Amino acid sequence: MEKYYISTAIAYTSGKPHIGNTYEIVLADAIARYKRFKGFDVYFQTGTDEHGEKIELKAKEQGVTPQAYVDSVAASIKAIWDVMNTSYDRFVRTTDPVHEKKVQKIFKKLYNQGDIYKGTYEGLYCTPCESFFTESQLVDGKCPDCGREVHPAKEEAYFFKLSKYQQDLIDYIESHPEFIQPESRKNEMINNFLKPGLQDLCVSRSSFTWGIPVDFDPKHVVYVWIDALSNYITNIGYDVDGSSEEYKKWWPADLHLIGKDIIRFHTIYWPIILMALGEPLPKQVFGHPWMLFAEDKMSKSKGNVMYADDLVHLFGVDAIRYYVLHEMPFANDGNITYPLIIERYNSDLANVLGNLVNRTISMAHKYFEGSVQNKGVQEEIDNDFINQINQLENRVEDKMNRLEVGNALEEIMELLRRSNKYIDETMPWALAKDETKQDRLQTVLYHLLESIRVAACYLQSFLPDTSDAIFEQLKTTDKTASFVSTNTYQVAEATPLFMRIDPVKKMEEINAYMSK
Repeated sequence: MEKYYISTAIAYTSGKPHIGNTYEIVLADAIARYKRFKGFDVYFQTGTDEHGEKIELKAKEQGVTPQAYVDSVAASIKAIWDVMNTSYDRFVRTTDPVHEKKVQKIFKKLYNQGDIYKGTYEGLYCTPCESFFTESQLVDGKCPDCGREVHPAKEEAYFFKLSKYQQDLIDYIESHPEFIQPESRKNEMINNFLKPGLQDLCVSRSSFTWGIPVDFDPKHVVYVWIDALSNYITNIGYDVDGSSEEYKKWWPADLHLIGKDIIRFHTIYWPIILMALGEPLPKQVFGHPWMLFAEDKMSKSKGNVMYADDLVHLFGVDAIRYYVLHEMPFANDGNITYPLIIERYNSDLANVLGNLVNRTISMAHKYFEGSVQNKGVQEEIDNDFINQINQLENRVEDKMNRLEVGNALEEIMELLRRSNKYIDETMPWALAKDETKQDRLQTVLYHLLESIRVAACYLQSFLPDTSDAIFEQLKTTDKTASFVSTNTYQVAEATPLFMRIDPVKKMEEINAYMSK
């Protein structure tokens, strides 16, 4: 069985993740579930990044230890990943003692082979981002990443010789066009960072203590680049002194799924660390776009943050999974607002999917007491419909291979729209009035049940609870992902999957709930 290792970035434990952060785990989950559906042996890793000055300061503000603080936040992040029904195999934490020991060994190996050296860092420092910047990197005199104030700072630090591996990385990226996706991110990394020349990277800090100590120089802690990025290998058995069989099975990762804002760390720093360790590079890094609130970046200070648990309370888990997966483009930022969720819920989930399942199962009961077989009374119109059902596999596969998850989901919706159109074309209610057309009517209903069943097979990856509910209503366990002409259906009573929402009443409910 072919293996497939997918990871998300590990979430920073500075606070509760909003829906924009949560999108990444849902996207990774859809890809992981799809790969399992296609027969791959999948390993899906996520988790939390728990060290750093920002954590130390937040813990101090709350009057708790940094460990108690990250324990609490990591638990809340894991709870949100679980609310979104994500099927990760391992939730990792960088405060895990096994990870910490392995990171110390990685740091020492790189130091011993001359890739890390001791020096002094001086520059303009942004505390929230825990990053140094030069004057020319600032935007309007402020941090280019978060827009906050910076202050002059100087401290002793260890540095990693990025420039030593610069040309090797350029050669690798140019000879592996699939390595960085989308293409625009690859061009940005090469033209904006690699070709102008890499500066050596600060990989330790001595101005705070919440981190993994450098074991041969304990007043330093290992900085985020080596600590957090190494999670992708330390948790599957990598060890400087000899890696496990698990590591040999899973590494290199097939896909690192990350936000576009951290693409530089994953396509420059991380590959160079791996090169220095003599390990293979991940096969692909995909920097996904952001989900914006009404075309604006979400932030607590702007008061425009939406949280997954609130959205699930208001709309249900699969409705939110559908929205974020369907509405996020491959390369451009997506947009979310309550009216947009309501509109998409009604137009796709209620009108197309819910309506189709409800109508079809209701007709099966009305005309044949729920018992439907293929009577083989086919007409020309049926050939096109069956072809559409059978083409779904290639259409979804093509989009998923290119990581165009929203477009893959749209292919399933297109089949469901085609099924609704097929009802209008065949007019079962008219066939029911003609005694001589009963076998034709049963054939039509059979074709519709098959289209719903095949669509449900593919919906497993995106809307797992809804898919399960459809299979329950069809009373079938057949997961064959193409048209089968010999099934026998004895369907359950129709139960609405998604009821239409009254936009005005729903907005009143949302406003009341959010003002609590």
